[in-house]
Amino acid sequence: MEYFLYFCNMKRMILATVCLLALSLQGQTETGERRAGNGVVVDSAWRADVKTVQLYRRGAELDFPLLVLDQGGELVLEFDVLNAEAEELLWRLSHCDRHWVRDGLEPDEFLTGFAEGPVEEHDFSFTTLKDYVHYRTVVPGGPFAKFTHSGNYVVEVVAPAARGDGTETVLLTRRFCVSEQSVPVRAEVGRPYDGVATERRQEVDVTVGGGQWGTVNEQWTHVVAQQNGRLDNRRELVLSGHDRGALAYRQRPQNIFDGGNTFRYFDCSNLRTPMYNVARVEEYGGEQFVLLRPEEDRSRKHYTTETTLAGGMKVNIWDRDNPTLEADYVWVNFSLPMAQPMLDGSVYVVGALTDWQMDSASRMDYNPTHRAYTKRLLLKQGYYAYQLLVAGPAKKGLSATASIEGDHFETPNRYTIYVYQYSPSDRAERLLAVQSVTP
Repeated sequence: MEYFLYFCNMKRMILATVCLLALSLQGQTETGERRAGNGVVVDSAWRADVKTVQLYRRGAELDFPLLVLDQGGELVLEFDVLNAEAEELLWRLSHCDRHWVRDGLEPDEFLTGFAEGPVEEHDFSFTTLKDYVHYRTVVPGGPFAKFTHSGNYVVEVVAPAARGDGTETVLLTRRFCVSEQSVPVRAEVGRPYDGVATERRQEVDVTVGGGQWGTVNEQWTHVVAQQNGRLDNRRELVLSGHDRGALAYRQRPQNIFDGGNTFRYFDCSNLRTPMYNVARVEEYGGEQFVLLRPEEDRSRKHYTTETTLAGGMKVNIWDRDNPTLEADYVWVNFSLPMAQPMLDGSVYVVGALTDWQMDSASRMDYNPTHRAYTKRLLLKQGYYAYQLLVAGPAKKGLSATASIEGDHFETPNRYTIYVYQYSPSDRAERLLAVQSVTP
């Protein structure tokens, strides 16, 4: 009965907002622009009508985009623009340092071939309520183009300046890496060395080099660890010593991560029959709404093993043959019942569906009428995994996952280790190796 009343209230709230849906796309979407300080590049759609951006290596659609130097390979970039007409768009590559700041390396210093080119392919959606154009291109472009320098990279898509206008419009930015894989990296996940909260935290110990590769220069080497796709707890590890010629990064506070919990997920690939975690599907004024089941506070629950995409997403549709062009865009409504709002913390929906960002585009708003945090995202039909993270908690040292998700040592987090080097003879930072490990 409680859920029934809640959904009735949600229905009235949606009806009240139908008039807003008649506004322009710019006004009704809740993406907003993401601005990172100090020139840091982030994954983002910089125009409100750009949706479902995916950058991946062929055959590894769900992994972080990574190429290996001198082994060839290419990345596929796909995205939608909510429009009935196609545009002429360009892609462009830039090299970045380990902090994801563009370092000014010239194209001929990191690439053979062109560092920019046209977005070659586009197709129009069909059998959908909302029109969109699907774009697809391959980077680097051309059969002879290949990277000659390892490191962090960003590809951006721009709309060229119109005649008489000297400015161009950036549609999106996406980050990827080119690694040398020239030194061995060994990583292990275990319980924290300090013996504190061992049931809630995980320690990632790393060694770099050693053996036939010799000792890597510790003065010029920087090791970065990242948990899943999260950006808020990405950190640089501190050297602790040497182990048989290898650099050792062990038993330091930087090695310890809060365990978090398995990702929540929902499936909106079928709009006729509610799928997993979908309570109901509604249609108003030519727009489709997916109401998810109310979220729950899992911070006091026992750990439960579930298999998800670890924060990823996959476009899918059950009753059509071509998900890329026939999957529709729907308004997905999230809700987290809570008697009172958090006084000095905000709740965010975090995962690939929000580019792993904690900002205005992913922040949930508290609705006092329904006593719940709510969020509405315009998403393409498919399968999505996510977490509810809290930023700015009242208790100092409380993790982003502790308040709602809970922390567990057993969580199968994926840790990715990046080994960078910047010696005096290098024009820019190199990426020596990338290695992933799970508990």
